Amino acid sequence: MDYKIISPVDIKENVVDMICNEWMLIAAGDSEKFNMMTASWGSLGEMWSRHVAQMVIRPQRYTKEFVDKKDYFTLNFFGCDKAAKDIHKICGSKSGRDIDKAAETGLEAIYDSEYDTVYFNGARLVLFCKKLYAAPFNPECFIDKAPLDTYANKDYHTQYFGEIVKALAVE
Repeated sequence: MDYKIISPVDIKENVVDMICNEWMLIAAGDSEKFNMMTASWGSLGEMWSRHVAQMVIRPQRYTKEFVDKKDYFTLNFFGCDKAAKDIHKICGSKSGRDIDKAAETGLEAIYDSEYDTVYFNGARLVLFCKKLYAAPFNPECFIDKAPLDTYANKDYHTQYFGEIVKALAVE
């Protein structure tokens, strides 16, 4: 697949729709070992005078180990067709501790040595993010306590902000 580098401000799509309905794969790791997971919680925008992506990961997710160890991660968007949903179904319900998700989904991982992380051939949009901030949600900081009811087993997600340092779009 041929990609071109774009500026994050050139993403003209509804990013709320992209994240909520298209979903994304969060990926981190290197050429030897990596993992990815489906996510539908996050945002894109500006923070600290930088273009950023914000996403959250549950503490049990294997991908979290890779994101925590590395300086960079990617957000991979595939569209909303059946093939994309099939990828997200596997990457959102299976653990990379138990299966090779790339083999299971047919995804081809591409290692980017400049940012020491992976992305996936076939993604229509890839955002390379440099970690800027990470912190677990603190239940005491919720003003509206209703969202606390959505946490199964009180497994508070870690929130990450990453500066979008490169964006690739399909040509």
